[in-house]
Amino acid sequence: MHPFRTTTCGALREQNVGETVRLSGWVHRLRDHGGLLFIDLRDHYGLTQCVADPESPAFAQAEKLKAEWVVRIDGEVVAREAETVNPNLPTGQVEVRIKAIEVLSESAELPLPVFGEPDYPEETRLKYRFLDLRRETLHANIMKRQAIIWSIRNRMRDAGFFEFQTPILTASSPEGARDYLVPSRVHPGKFYALPQAPQQFKQLIMMGGFDRYFQIAPCFRDEDARADRSPGEFYQLDIEMSFATQDDVFEAVEPMLRGLFEEFGDGLPVTQKFPQIPYREAMRKYGTDKPDLRNPIEMEDVSEHFRGSGFKIFAGMLESDQNARVWAIPAKGGGSRAFCDRMNSWAQSEGQPGLGYIFFRDGEGAGPVAKNIGEERTAAIRDQLGLGDGDAVFFVAGLPAEFADFAGRARVKAGNDLELTEKEQFKFCWIVDFPMYELTDEGEVDFSHNPFSMPQGGMEALENEDPLEIKAFQYDIVCNGVELSSGAIRNHKPEIMQKAFEIAGYSREELEKEFGGMLRALQYGAPPHGGIAPGVDRIVMLLCGEENLREVVMFPMNQQAEDLLMGAPSEVSPEQLKELNIKVVPPKVAK
Repeated sequence: MHPFRTTTCGALREQNVGETVRLSGWVHRLRDHGGLLFIDLRDHYGLTQCVADPESPAFAQAEKLKAEWVVRIDGEVVAREAETVNPNLPTGQVEVRIKAIEVLSESAELPLPVFGEPDYPEETRLKYRFLDLRRETLHANIMKRQAIIWSIRNRMRDAGFFEFQTPILTASSPEGARDYLVPSRVHPGKFYALPQAPQQFKQLIMMGGFDRYFQIAPCFRDEDARADRSPGEFYQLDIEMSFATQDDVFEAVEPMLRGLFEEFGDGLPVTQKFPQIPYREAMRKYGTDKPDLRNPIEMEDVSEHFRGSGFKIFAGMLESDQNARVWAIPAKGGGSRAFCDRMNSWAQSEGQPGLGYIFFRDGEGAGPVAKNIGEERTAAIRDQLGLGDGDAVFFVAGLPAEFADFAGRARVKAGNDLELTEKEQFKFCWIVDFPMYELTDEGEVDFSHNPFSMPQGGMEALENEDPLEIKAFQYDIVCNGVELSSGAIRNHKPEIMQKAFEIAGYSREELEKEFGGMLRALQYGAPPHGGIAPGVDRIVMLLCGEENLREVVMFPMNQQAEDLLMGAPSEVSPEQLKELNIKVVPPKVAK
């Protein structure tokens, strides 16, 4: 007999009744029922109920066991009594009558329980992550993650893509977030950088004559944590295609994602043809470039109904600044003063002065806004938005660039509170036509997205159009309000690259220094190419129904990018620093 097990804790069924088996695993739970000791034994594959009675030679040993001890159990498989069958457990029709127990290792007192799913502080969960991983939900999420990645690989290969690996130690790049730097011992004073993404390498692969590339790529960014991005590192499905248009990328990615979400989405409906929404339209309708389309609310511009009206606050804004606008957030079913007051209070809690509103009853509009603009303008707003009795509309005003984010959050809150958002589905869309450039806080022109993107209109657009009006062949894919990835058709002509960077304030010398490798490669026959990089962690988070990436990543860091389990980052010895020719300079403490 095998020294540890003849089968696993998830394998026994009725057909095994009568067999003598050996199981090894963790003591999941102990129960004493009138002299009978029940031990739920757990391993990676499942759980089996084992029973020791006072007549068993193993009974005395069983009485000593505690939760999470690792034990080996020998016994006979027997059928459970009809009234004790557990239909929720795959092994629930049988149990093992214990003949012998051997303790393989004992467990100290647990800092957090493995049985059940009580909520514990993040610090405790991450410090003892190996215990956290034994819990049923997290264990299942991690197993679902590996199945999703396996499926992604198969789908990409079936679509004609080839998996290549790109370097982890590379050169620092000025775009995007801060780099993690790695000092070189053999090149004193010089540093490698961990890649923020394989962006330049995957383009160089296309220039090297390969055609369809993909990789489950680790990415490293020294930036603050967010709920939808792991601090420090994350994984993305990196994709690049030669001789491809934007539509070619969409046609390659859509079937893969649609099939993936149908396979792992527990039967929830999935968008069949992903709509394409221009960036400016997304911002106007939803207040965000990652809209949750499960929410049917679409905002509309109602500025003309307030221009010259008796509602002096909005009318004054529109008169004093030609760029000012008034947006309406229609809320079907929200037509009560109580709901409108709750929305107004929420707006104030978000740091806003309030949220103007009209609600409709008895064929008329009610509330201070309606009273100030009059019946005719109120009716025109109602007709434009398709509202009626029992409905409401909320207003935000000012410069759209300043209020769009708040308006978008108000749209989400109204949709959720009124239960208009259809939660049980996956709704995808493409956001397209991103602006090539934007103004920095200092008023300077800079890239708004990926600097290696092809501008729509090519060199002619760069030479003749207002930079802030130029659109790029850039696109995002969004699901249920979560941005899964950004992508672009790349700039494959060196003269266009030089001009694009010149507009963003880069001199020829700076371009050569920072992106010389890419610029040189473009000079030797680069094919038109483009790609995208959906976030693997975010995909898994959606498919597991979780709201935080911590629940789908094996060993996540905390919000301060600290690994509490392994103690990273940590100080290193003076000898190590000397070998690397590095001196640590403590930060200055403000007096």
